[in-house]
Amino acid sequence: MYDNLVKPKIIIICGPTALGKTSTAIHLAGNYNGEIIGADSMQIYRYMDIVII
Repeated sequence: MYDNLVKPKIIIICGPTALGKTSTAIHLAGNYNGEIIGADSMQIYRYMDIVII
């Protein structure tokens, strides 16, 4: 019944602090015209601009 639905591809980047997850996410989102949704154990962040100086 649902065989013809197109499912979006999701890339999940996870790991401990200070491994470069944010820069990797920015790079991948730019290459794949994707969106970054950041989450931790208690919150989900969306539409929060990340500025690299």
